[in-house]
Amino acid sequence: MGQAIGHTRWAIAEGYIPSESTGPEPAMTSHETACLLNTGDTDAHVELTLYFANREPVGPYRVTVPARRTLHLRFNDLEDPAPVPRDTDYASVLVSDVPLVVQHTRLDSRQAENALLSTVAFPVPS
Repeated sequence: MGQAIGHTRWAIAEGYIPSESTGPEPAMTSHETACLLNTGDTDAHVELTLYFANREPVGPYRVTVPARRTLHLRFNDLEDPAPVPRDTDYASVLVSDVPLVVQHTRLDSRQAENALLSTVAFPVPS
């Protein structure tokens, strides 16, 4: 029924979650999100690893994106194996067992004049 599109490995080189926010929670809480689109007929099992400038990587975090569904994964909500640190630069790599499309979004609401950044993640050839 659904044809899988996308890639199985993705890199997001830019990551940062401010510790401060302005506005009503949870909608205006500063956050990073990976928007995962699974157009195929098979559930996607995704592993996410975080990389830092001055410490060892953390991961894998594991999530499932059901077939023919989307998942907006807030990095703020990741807890296992460790919470994602605030006010810290990081990068991430996502690996899926089926092709996905990945978009990265950040809401920075430290000021009343909010900033929103969004880009498609870099697909890594298999």
